[in-house]
Amino acid sequence: MVSSRLIAALQIQSKALQEIHEYLRSRRFLEIMPIILSTTTDPLGPDPGSSIITTPHIDYLGQSLVLTQSMVLHKQILVSSGIERFYVMSPNVRLEHPDRNSTKRHLFEFSQVDFEIAHGTMEDVFMIVEGLLKSVTRRVLSDCADELDEWSRLLKCPARFKRYSSVELLDRYGEDWETAASLDATDPFWVIDLKREFYDAEEPERPGSYRNYDLIYPEGYGEALSGGEREWEYERLVKRILHDGLPLSRFSSYLEHAREGFVPSAGAGLGVERLTRYLVGADHVGDIQTFRRVPGERVVV
Repeated sequence: MVSSRLIAALQIQSKALQEIHEYLRSRRFLEIMPIILSTTTDPLGPDPGSSIITTPHIDYLGQSLVLTQSMVLHKQILVSSGIERFYVMSPNVRLEHPDRNSTKRHLFEFSQVDFEIAHGTMEDVFMIVEGLLKSVTRRVLSDCADELDEWSRLLKCPARFKRYSSVELLDRYGEDWETAASLDATDPFWVIDLKREFYDAEEPERPGSYRNYDLIYPEGYGEALSGGEREWEYERLVKRILHDGLPLSRFSSYLEHAREGFVPSAGAGLGVERLTRYLVGADHVGDIQTFRRVPGERVVV
């Protein structure tokens, strides 16, 4: 039997998604359909924040295909093919280590609002996302008062979005800076310059610094979104892949498109379930799923 709290959370999620669609379409974003299987996917490494056990493979007609961990590589191909502003409701499978259960924000199957902007910058993404989160929050506050009451949630519209470097937060809070900084915050905030995957653009004049970002929810809810400006030059991509110790053959089809010509771009992915958890104030992100997909928990259905 589905609880009244879960129904309330799903109604809030539905209203939030409605607002997301309207907001992005009003800003000339084209919706595309997600990619589920492909020859390659986001490696999610050597990001120190990643704890993927394995990437699922499926053999189909003699070809080995992988399940999507994120659509970032496909987004670079699409944004360079002439679709200059687009978004996708993208289902992702990330087989996380069971220890991730304790974070209360990790799932091994989830969806995100993934978008990309040709010739976009960090500032373009910040403007889009800040406006989006304010718009969604206002819509939920206006249309979902009864559902928020069901969760005893005192939700407020973000007032400002501060910016910090990852080094600054590491120095202040230590290795688990995300949780500690989130607990200290009363509004969402940006964290920039994180060591992550090869496709996040490195600062040309400052090797080892990156033009990427996370958005962190306040009140201990943690990461909401990850993204970055993209490496787009073929030689740079090859150099970064090799530096990360990854085989070039794993990304051969992606690199063929890069050789033909990528354009600079920027984008991000906003977790839908994490957004819903934050809006209703749920203790664990699995509490707002119809069928829990939590690392370490046995799948029932």
